[in-house]
Amino acid sequence: MISLAGPAIGLAVKAAVSVVTDKRTRKAVGIVIAAVLTPFILIIVIIMSLLSGTSQHNNAAVELCFNGGVSSSSMPVEFTAHVDDMQGCFAALDQAVSDAEAEMDGGTLDNVRVKSIFYALYFGADHLSLSGADACDFVECFITYETNSDGETIAVPASLNTAYGNLIASGIAVSSDDKTNAQKIYEKIAFGGAGSYDGEIEHGGGSGVPLDGLALLHPETKNNLDLAAYAENAYDSGWGYVWGTYGDVLTESLFAYKLRQYPDGVGNYATFIRENWLGSRTTDCVGLIKSYGWFNSETKTIEYGSNGMPDVGADGMYKAASVKGPMDTMPDTPGLAVWKSGHIGVYIGNGQVVEAMGTKYGVVRTQLEGRGWSAWLQVPYINYVNE
Repeated sequence: MISLAGPAIGLAVKAAVSVVTDKRTRKAVGIVIAAVLTPFILIIVIIMSLLSGTSQHNNAAVELCFNGGVSSSSMPVEFTAHVDDMQGCFAALDQAVSDAEAEMDGGTLDNVRVKSIFYALYFGADHLSLSGADACDFVECFITYETNSDGETIAVPASLNTAYGNLIASGIAVSSDDKTNAQKIYEKIAFGGAGSYDGEIEHGGGSGVPLDGLALLHPETKNNLDLAAYAENAYDSGWGYVWGTYGDVLTESLFAYKLRQYPDGVGNYATFIRENWLGSRTTDCVGLIKSYGWFNSETKTIEYGSNGMPDVGADGMYKAASVKGPMDTMPDTPGLAVWKSGHIGVYIGNGQVVEAMGTKYGVVRTQLEGRGWSAWLQVPYINYVNE
C-alpha cells in the first residue's frame, strides 16, 4: 500500500523507447510511431497520474492512522472511512499492548510493529472494527514464553518470525506481500527519521560518550528543566540511535544482546550501527527520557529502573501522562515531551526539540513546527517547575 506504481506500464514505455532508439528502423517507422504512440503515451500519463494520486492517499492514510490529524478534503471518502476505522482499531490495540506489558516479566512490546502488521493485513476492509478481546488476542501473538535462570516461565516479546507464526497458527492468513508491506510501513513510522519534515536537522559534534561533565540545575530531584538540559547534552555529545537502548555506551556485548533481542529492528541496520554508533552512547526515542529518569547524578551512571521511572514505550508514556493536550494548546515550557504514535521527543525551548530521530540520524535537534507532532505532555514520572 506504500507504492502502487505497476511494472506493466514501465515495461510498455521501455519497449516503446527501444523501438524509437533503434537506428535501423527509426526513419522508416518514425511517423507511424508518432501516430500510434501519441494516444498511448497520453493514456500512460493519465494512468500514472491516477496511480500517483492513489499512492499519495495511501501514504497520507498511513500518516493519519499512526500520527492522527484531519483527513485532507482531497482524500476520497472511502479512504477517509478506512482511516477512521483503522484509528479506532489502533486505539484498541494500544490498550491491549498496555495491558499485556503490565503482565509481562521483561521487555516492552513494539506497538508500532503490532499496528504496522495489523494495518497491512486489514486496511481497506469494509466496516473494520476490533473488540477489546480480539485486540488482546492479536497482541498475544507478539508474546512468547521462555524459562529464566530460576526455572520460571516468563512472558517476553516474541521475535518477528515467531509473531508471524503465532498469527498464522491463530487462523490469520499472512502472505509474503503482507509481510513486505508491513515492513515498509514499520520502517516508515519507526525508522522513518525525518519523514515529511523538511526543516533543519542539526547534528551534535561530540564523541557520543560524555556524561561526566553534565551539570544539572536541581540534581536532587527529577524535573523538566534538567530533562531539557540532559537532552541537550545528548545532542551536543552526538549520541547515536539503536532500538531498545537508553544511554549506555554501545559495547560489543550490548550490541550483540540487542541483535538477539531485536533481530529486525537492530539486525537490519547492523552494518550501519557498527560503522557509526559502536563505542558511542546510544538510545532510542523514549530511551532518551528514560535514561534521564535512571541517571544517577552522583555516580554519573544510568541505573535501569531507578527513581520511579518505569520501562515503557513512547505510547505508554503518553498514555500515562495526566497533563497533556493537542499541539495548539502547548505551553512554552522546556522539558515537556512531544509525541506522535510510536515516537517522542523533548522540547528544550525556543521552538526546538531534541529527539532520537532514527538509526541513521542519531540524537538531533529539530524545529517544533512542521515535525508532525500530535500532542504534548508532561512526562508523568518527573516534577515540573518554573525557571
